[in-house]
Amino acid sequence: MNIDIIFKIAAVGILTAVVGQILKNSGKEDISTLATLAGVVIVLFMVLGMISELFTSIRGMFNF
Repeated sequence: MNIDIIFKIAAVGILTAVVGQILKNSGKEDISTLATLAGVVIVLFMVLGMISELFTSIRGMFNF
C-alpha cells in the first residue's frame, strides 16, 4: 500500500474543511453543505478503487 493515498485523503479533507468554513462564515450554509458532500464523495471514490483492488487480489489468491 502506498502512503501517498493517505496524504491525498488528508489533503481533500483539509481543503473541504477550509472551504466549508469559509462558505459557512460568509452566510452560504447550503453551498457549504454541498462542498462538504462533494469532498466526501471524492474520498469515497478514492477508497472504492482501493477496495476493488483488495478484492481482486484476494480473488487471485484463492483462484476464484
